[in-house]
Amino acid sequence: MRGFWCVPTDPRFSPFALVSFLSGRHRAYVSFFSALHLHGLTGQIPQVIYTASTAHTRVTETRLATYSLHRIHPAFFIGFDWHTSGQFFIATPEKAVVDCLYLSGRKGKRFGFLSELELPRSFSFRRARNRARRIAEPRLRAHVLGKLKDVESRYRAGSS
Repeated sequence: MRGFWCVPTDPRFSPFALVSFLSGRHRAYVSFFSALHLHGLTGQIPQVIYTASTAHTRVTETRLATYSLHRIHPAFFIGFDWHTSGQFFIATPEKAVVDCLYLSGRKGKRFGFLSELELPRSFSFRRARNRARRIAEPRLRAHVLGKLKDVESRYRAGSS
């Protein structure tokens, strides 16, 4: 990126730490399949670093990684905290699942398949539903809550 440099050989460096710089004046956090993988909820390793932002959706390719920024409504820009490394913001496990379902109801219908989730006992469907209820658009909110109910049903059936 023009005017921006980093030292990838530094042992403290992480390509995830670049997320906040690539979103310009907008805030951003690691989410979707990237956050699910970092939290250990899926064994799939994404080839792209997926982020949620209030900036326009776009893909940015660098020598280090490809970043896919996905625009979410500012009122829905919640449910993230510092990663344990302290270098970048990351969605909570519940918010990462809800973010995936959020985009599955938007144009392009991305992230609609969450069949390989490995949810820990600490995962809270109540917290996930509370996050989903913050979606301003009634149709999209209903879509996400319905998909979340399907995920919960599959999880409950598989854990019994």
